[in-house]
Amino acid sequence: MDEWWRDNEKFISDLGMTFAGHACITAVTINEGDTDELRQRREQSYRTVWNLIEQRCLHNGAEIPRVTTPHPVRKTKNIVLFGEAGAGKSSVVNLMAGKEVALTSLGMRRCTLNWQDYVIDFDGESYKVFDTIGIEESGLEMKEYLGAVANAYRFIKTLDAEGGVDLLLFCVRAGRFTAALQSNYRFFHEFLCEKKVPIVLAITNLEREQRMEDWWEREHRIFARYQIHVAGHACITAANGLEGVHQQLYADSRVAIRNLVKENIAGEHNRVWTGGNNVFVSLVRALKKILVKNPHIRKRALAGQLAKRCGMSRETAGQLADMIEQGEVKVDSDTA
Repeated sequence: MDEWWRDNEKFISDLGMTFAGHACITAVTINEGDTDELRQRREQSYRTVWNLIEQRCLHNGAEIPRVTTPHPVRKTKNIVLFGEAGAGKSSVVNLMAGKEVALTSLGMRRCTLNWQDYVIDFDGESYKVFDTIGIEESGLEMKEYLGAVANAYRFIKTLDAEGGVDLLLFCVRAGRFTAALQSNYRFFHEFLCEKKVPIVLAITNLEREQRMEDWWEREHRIFARYQIHVAGHACITAANGLEGVHQQLYADSRVAIRNLVKENIAGEHNRVWTGGNNVFVSLVRALKKILVKNPHIRKRALAGQLAKRCGMSRETAGQLADMIEQGEVKVDSDTA
């Protein structure tokens, strides 16, 4: 829903209207026959409005109003899927879903922390998978870094509104190990989720193995070498449409990836992962340290990008830019 704001923000600004924050929502009344997707949008809207109220109250020093209505129980579990380009992330989404729901990553604009989300269901449970552009080997120019900063802010706000993260699914292509392997692990596990979210591995491109698990027995030490520690793994092929024995490997892979998710996904994890400014500042500083070719980013440029692309006030944007530059977090939830 926040796409509406991105499409119309300039038009609103051209009319001379400025706001301290915004929420793109649906206020529709849920009826008995409504779809699960509409119910999820209604729940997301509830969270978004409440977060907006809380953030502005904290910003203005006002008391946060008490809400007597109980918070709706979140039924859909959230999975952040990440990895380098070419690892087969979108194919893994289709493998889990049991049908073609995701376009290949070639259709997604290649910008760090850009994402596409999909709701998939299996074994009586519902999951929202955030297919996310991760870190590549090549560095970022200033313009690309500023775009990634804006994406980071929107991504964290979206995850907050959706109730947090329940599982990190790290997609790695067998035989392809680069410096970005450890960078992606640290970026998502350490900086985004503060080591509070279970993380698992999906090793793809194993259709040539007679027994896919043999690859793990031979190669698993590479992950310890990169200081990558996970709660579980699945050795799979996500290549659909192959013939002969590969069809059985694909079917086995669907069972393996689904079991990996079910066995490792967190329970009431939204009570642990809270997002907010702490996470945002940590994430943006990690981006700068790991990726940026020229680390001398002007604070003014950063603040301008936050105000322009993230819908926050210039005052709040300036405060966040200060915190990012100094590496200090002075408040926890003041995002407009």
